[in-house]
Amino acid sequence: MGDSQQFDLIVIGSGPAGQKGAICAAKLRKRVAIIDRTTMMGGVCVHTGTIPSKSVREAILQLTRATVQNLLSKNVRSGERLSMQDLSFRVNSIVGRETEVIRAQLKRNGVSIFQGTAQFADPHTIEAKGEGDTVTLRGENILIACGTRPAHSPDIPFDGKRIVDTDELLGIDGMPREMIVVGAGVVGLEFASFLAAMGTKVTLIDQRPTILDFVDREIIDALCYHLRQVGMTFRLGDKVTRVGPDAQRDRVFAELESGKKVIADALLYAVGRHANGDQLRLETAGLKPDARGKLAVNSYFQTEAPHIYAAGDVIGFPALASTSMEQGRLAGCHMFGLPCEQMSDLFPYGIYTIPEISMVGQNEEKLTKDKVPYEVGIAKYAELAKSMMLGDETGMLKLLFDRNTRKLLGVHAIGERATEIIHIGQAVLAYSGSIEYFRDTVFNYPTLAEAYKVAALDGLNKL
Repeated sequence: MGDSQQFDLIVIGSGPAGQKGAICAAKLRKRVAIIDRTTMMGGVCVHTGTIPSKSVREAILQLTRATVQNLLSKNVRSGERLSMQDLSFRVNSIVGRETEVIRAQLKRNGVSIFQGTAQFADPHTIEAKGEGDTVTLRGENILIACGTRPAHSPDIPFDGKRIVDTDELLGIDGMPREMIVVGAGVVGLEFASFLAAMGTKVTLIDQRPTILDFVDREIIDALCYHLRQVGMTFRLGDKVTRVGPDAQRDRVFAELESGKKVIADALLYAVGRHANGDQLRLETAGLKPDARGKLAVNSYFQTEAPHIYAAGDVIGFPALASTSMEQGRLAGCHMFGLPCEQMSDLFPYGIYTIPEISMVGQNEEKLTKDKVPYEVGIAKYAELAKSMMLGDETGMLKLLFDRNTRKLLGVHAIGERATEIIHIGQAVLAYSGSIEYFRDTVFNYPTLAEAYKVAALDGLNKL
């Protein structure tokens, strides 16, 4: 390879944002290079984040039959105890397949793939340091999509065996009977719920007094109720002051500000993520990441240097694989002058706890604050034939709509396939539809989508 290869676009990172940005540019017949670490094709999304955690979730549901608990005697905990190795085997096979799909897609579109660690040499030059050599690439445009890593605290003595971050969880021996999870954000809650579904006694600790403040309170109350039913203990509004191994019993402890001491087989630290922007030598390109490694961008995903774009988790909120894909695509359109809309604020959230949560649009707290006269329509899964078949009678779909105009304002769901059915509400919201649409539409029966009709009738009956 030559000393300096020329490209129209160099993409740093092959996660959802990087892939879509690279392919968008390749479709425009541009010369595109993508750089990622040797084992990380597909990025954090494929290797340690979205795909592994959702694969773990599906494996747990399949292997423990958690979704059909109601088929079993109420007193029977399902099946044999799973091991982390069982889950890891399943995850690795999915990750391997997904990696190959992405690699084939990039190659098919003529994207040059370089494996190594990327660093800026100057605003247009990137050095990709591989295992044996360093390749120098020069790009007219650059897209930074380098993702994040679990945030570490110097006060937490990580050992990769008993005190672990989310990247290390699948590597611990056996399945802990008791686990401390520090951090009740989206990631902490997801993993805590997975462990609880496998019969692990989980203590979830967070210094904030409430969890997931952006989620509808009724939905959060339902989630917390369910998690307590499977044996989870919440320690909210209490800060961890010290963590360490309990050498006598081969366990770990966490001391809290309140004076409590929690002892368990292992501890998972899931407090935030740190963007990888601090690893790119950005100062040589005239850029400065914030204290968490994140980059600031405008509405077209340009950094302070107009030819350098950034997308995905490295720019912060909302840091979802789904929104990152769209950010990468829009950045690719803008840098090559293709007409493109700015990204819509109307995107769905999926939180893959067991049970899962999804939402789109406004919540009750925001509507109350804005003094919007709204009404609520609710469908309980217990009313739906399909949810009985799926073994989930605890779920719920909630529609918020304007009392005067009947315009749909928000959709919130908890339960089996919540993240799938939310898109029906998203489409109606996007076209400023009325709740009457659901009343007047014929849905397949039996389906979970039918919940929209049940909820609409419930809400309209309150007027």
